[in-house]
Amino acid sequence: MAEKRNRQTLIGEVVSTKMDKTAVVKVTRKIKHPLYKKYIKKYKKYFAHIGQVDPKDGDIVKISAIRPISKKKRWQVSEIIREAKVIG
Repeated sequence: MAEKRNRQTLIGEVVSTKMDKTAVVKVTRKIKHPLYKKYIKKYKKYFAHIGQVDPKDGDIVKISAIRPISKKKRWQVSEIIREAKVIG
């Protein structure tokens, strides 16, 4: 009856947590250039809802797709994979 859905997940770095209950997560991927065959880094920023977890800037987090919450928020921070190193 109640099947668990496999939601799309991405892993990225938290860039900003200045908004209320929202984190900006930068996801990096490497693609091979079609002509020169070198790897290029491509970035995309996602607005993710902060639920139970409380990420800080620089943390590596896993985000999962959810129903649309606002105009740009379609992702939710599901877990913190690695915390940012604090210098000082």
